Amino acid sequence: MANILANFELLHSSSKKLAAEASSVFPSGVTHDARAFEPFPIYVEKAQGPRKWDVDGNEIVDYIGGHGSLLLGHNRPEVIENVKNALLRGTHFGSSHDLEIAWGQQVLKMVPCGEKLRFTSSGTEATMMALRLARAYTGREKVVKLSDHFHGWHDIVVGKLSNDESQPQSLGVPDSFYESLIIVKPNDIGSLSDVLANNEIAAVILEPTGAHWGEIPLDSGYLQKVRELTKKNNTLMIMDEVITGFRMAPGGAQEYYNILPDLSTHAKIIAGGLPGGCVTGREEIINILEMNAGGSNHHSQQQDRVAHQGTYNANPISAAAGLTALKIISTENVTEQANLTTKKLVNGLNNIFRELSVPGSAWGMSSMWHFNLGYEAPFPNNIEWDAREAPRGVPDKKLMQALRWSLFNHGVDLMSHGGMVSATHGDKEIDDTLTGFTNAIADLRSEKLLA
Repeated sequence: MANILANFELLHSSSKKLAAEASSVFPSGVTHDARAFEPFPIYVEKAQGPRKWDVDGNEIVDYIGGHGSLLLGHNRPEVIENVKNALLRGTHFGSSHDLEIAWGQQVLKMVPCGEKLRFTSSGTEATMMALRLARAYTGREKVVKLSDHFHGWHDIVVGKLSNDESQPQSLGVPDSFYESLIIVKPNDIGSLSDVLANNEIAAVILEPTGAHWGEIPLDSGYLQKVRELTKKNNTLMIMDEVITGFRMAPGGAQEYYNILPDLSTHAKIIAGGLPGGCVTGREEIINILEMNAGGSNHHSQQQDRVAHQGTYNANPISAAAGLTALKIISTENVTEQANLTTKKLVNGLNNIFRELSVPGSAWGMSSMWHFNLGYEAPFPNNIEWDAREAPRGVPDKKLMQALRWSLFNHGVDLMSHGGMVSATHGDKEIDDTLTGFTNAIADLRSEKLLA
């Protein structure tokens, strides 16, 4: 590990200097928990297509893709051009504008469950609104989430499973919030059925691919069973498509799996890489946001609706980027292209693991891929995980840290135990990634970190 780390520090000396400066400005020196990295994170100077360049001039194949926002890759020309045009009109009108209508219409054309929508500024805000709407619509207070599924960082969803009790995962959340939250284990349809049978649950919210965009996949048929159970018990099903929306298919996971939720939440791709999100679904639910005639005054005492504000909701710059990106996704084969590239990458990684006798395996879902390393993991028959056992990722944290250092040294940046593929990733990016992994495996073995 010493040689791998020494090379990392040597190749990223300018990032090290910036990280030292940032540590006096931000907690842990970062502005997002996922960007924290030991001994310091890299700092990026620019990006284009599937690649980015750090402040030390290192060229990197990027599998973070704006935390999953950039299905079209960095700096798609049409998106950039329309953002520039929108900037000339103004960054914020404090009023309604034509771009928000066109953007909303495009979302409703693409999302199968969409009948009406409301824009937000982020995915966290979208899931927060969806749960509030569900409570208002059903008249029930309790909600169900699946353990380890991520739905943003607002109070009600920051929970984890511990001794079959939901406990705060973050300091600063009152215990009382968890009185209305029930967490069940994914794939345990019996437990979910028992919870819903009491007719006290407003909604079940879940990631349709499984926790962490498919890192822990759901069993085949589980989503359909959830849909059937929620209908039976008059509970709303909320599909959190913040990551999967417009990525798995132009209509997202609900199109991919042919399952229609009551509500779905979106962000990331919906705004073309800029800040933005939305809640969409059944009109009668979304219309709980409706104001009475003349009720535009936000100080109105009207009590029979869900109130919603947000200074940057549907801001014109995000609207321009999102509208452009969604039109491209709806008319070109970018989703299919990214999916095919992911399949090539997963197959290539598994070939390397087999040929080099590496204890691990890779799998993917749509344009999202993951891998196991450090134990004898089963290989998928095709690309999606189909083993009876759940994948374990990289259980050894020291091994994972050293792998990240080595991959950085060889020009590859991951998002957790895998990454997001864009429509701009091609054969050259696959070749460079496979070479990077091959070299990283050699580095890890030379330092006795991998069998």
